Amino acid sequence: MKSSIKNPPPLRIDINKLKTEFHQELHNILNWWSSQMVDEKNGGFFGRMDGYGQLHPEADKGVILNARLLWTYSAVALATGDSLHHQLAHRAYAYFCEHFWDDLEGGVFWSVDHQGNPADTQKQAYAQAFAVYALGEYYALTKKREALEQAEEIFWLIEKYSFDRQKNGYLSAFARDWSPMDDIRLSEKDANEAKIMNTHLHILEAYASFYRIKPSTALRNALENVIGLFLDRFYIPENGSMHIYFDENWTPKGHDISFGHNVEASWLLWEAAEALDSAEALERVRPACLHMAEAVLLSAVDSDGAILYEACPMGLKDADKHWWPQAEAVVGFWNAWQLTGEEKFAEAAVNCWSFIKAHLIDREEGEWHWRTDRCGQPILSEDKAGPWKAPYHNSRMCLEMGRRLS
Repeated sequence: MKSSIKNPPPLRIDINKLKTEFHQELHNILNWWSSQMVDEKNGGFFGRMDGYGQLHPEADKGVILNARLLWTYSAVALATGDSLHHQLAHRAYAYFCEHFWDDLEGGVFWSVDHQGNPADTQKQAYAQAFAVYALGEYYALTKKREALEQAEEIFWLIEKYSFDRQKNGYLSAFARDWSPMDDIRLSEKDANEAKIMNTHLHILEAYASFYRIKPSTALRNALENVIGLFLDRFYIPENGSMHIYFDENWTPKGHDISFGHNVEASWLLWEAAEALDSAEALERVRPACLHMAEAVLLSAVDSDGAILYEACPMGLKDADKHWWPQAEAVVGFWNAWQLTGEEKFAEAAVNCWSFIKAHLIDREEGEWHWRTDRCGQPILSEDKAGPWKAPYHNSRMCLEMGRRLS
C-alpha cells in the first residue's frame, strides 16, 4: 500500500531533470566513499575524515557509521545492481560481524579502535536498531540466512532489555552485559534521559524496514506499538513538533524543537504505517505526518529554501543549516506533496534541494559539508566523514527521490 500522487507536480518542476540529478548525486556520494574511505590496511572503512579533508586513519570506528555504511551499500546495490556496491556491502558486513558483534553478551558495541578491537562496549538501543536496519537490508540483498538470524537476534535483544514492559517505550542504553548505566546519553549533545525520541525514531525505522523484508507477528506488534508511542507520547498536537526527551516515567524534559527530526518523522511514520499494509494505520498517522511537515515548512524554512536546525520556546537556538535535516526535508516535503497534492510542499522540496546543490555539496573535494552558517557559508570544523557522518541521509534521499519520481 503506497502513497499515490494526487496531482501532477507544478509545471515549473522538471521531473526528468530532478531524476537525473538525484541519480548523479547518488553516484557522486558513493564514489567518494568508495575511493576515499576504504581501509585496506586494517579492514572495513576508515573511522574519520575531518572537514578540511584530512584523513585520520587511527580514529576509532563507530558502530553508527559502520551500520549506516552496511545499510547504504546494501540498499544501493539492491536498487541499482551495481557490482562494486555489492562488493562493498559484503565488505561492510564482514567487518561489522567480525568486530562490532559481541559474541559474549549479544548485540553490537558502540565503537572499536582503528585495528578493530572493542573500544566502547556500551549497548545503545539506537545502535542496536541500526544493526537491525542494516542487517535486514543486507539480507534483502543477499538472502544470506546468517544476516537474517542476526537481525532477528538483535530485535529480540532490544525487546528483552530495552523495552519497558511496565511503562512502555524503549530505554536508551546499557553496559556491555545489558545492566543499567548512569551515563546513558546518546552523544555529548544529548540529555541524560531514559527515553528519547531519536532512539524511538530509529527503532520505528528499523522495525518498519525489517517488517517489509521479513514479516512476523512479534515484529508487527512491536511496530504497531512504537507507532502508537509516536502519536500518543512524542507528537505534540498543539504545535506539530515532538518531545525530544522523557524520563523513565514519561515526564517530558525540555522544550527544544528539532526541525530535522520533525520532518524526518513526518515521512518515516507514514512509511511505518504503509509497511503494516493497513488503511486504519495510515488514516491514524496521516494528520500527524502532515502537521509535522507543515509546521517545519512554516517555522523552519529560510528564504534560501534550507531548513534551520533547532529552536526553543524563546526562538531560534541554532540557525545553521546541517546536512542531514536538508536531506530529510527533501523527502519529507515531497512525501507531504504526494499525500496532499499541495504545490507548496513540492516547491519546498525542490527549493531545499537547490540549497543543497548550491551550498552543501562539496564540488571540489566531494561528499557534503556537515553544515553551513545561515548565509550558506560552509563550516569546516566538523567531519566530512566520522562517527555521526555517513552516506546514509544523503544517499537515502537520492534513493527515495529516485523511487518517488519514477
